[in-house]
Amino acid sequence: MNGIKIAALALIVAGILGLVYGSFSYTKDSQEVKLGPINLSVKQEKTVNIPVWAGVGAILLGGGLLAFGGRKSGE
Repeated sequence: MNGIKIAALALIVAGILGLVYGSFSYTKDSQEVKLGPINLSVKQEKTVNIPVWAGVGAILLGGGLLAFGGRKSGE
């Protein structure tokens, strides 16, 4: 399996996951304050929304790479 096929499959899987889940969230530590022996920090939960067009585009691009990416210009 060459690199183009691996990249194509990764795009297809990422596109499907983007369509199924629609968003993902992560926790970010910010605003750390040190007052002597006391440490204060705030944890913020951030959410990233994945647009439907990005998921569909990744699937189409991955499918195009699988269909046409392995062909040489002489074939």
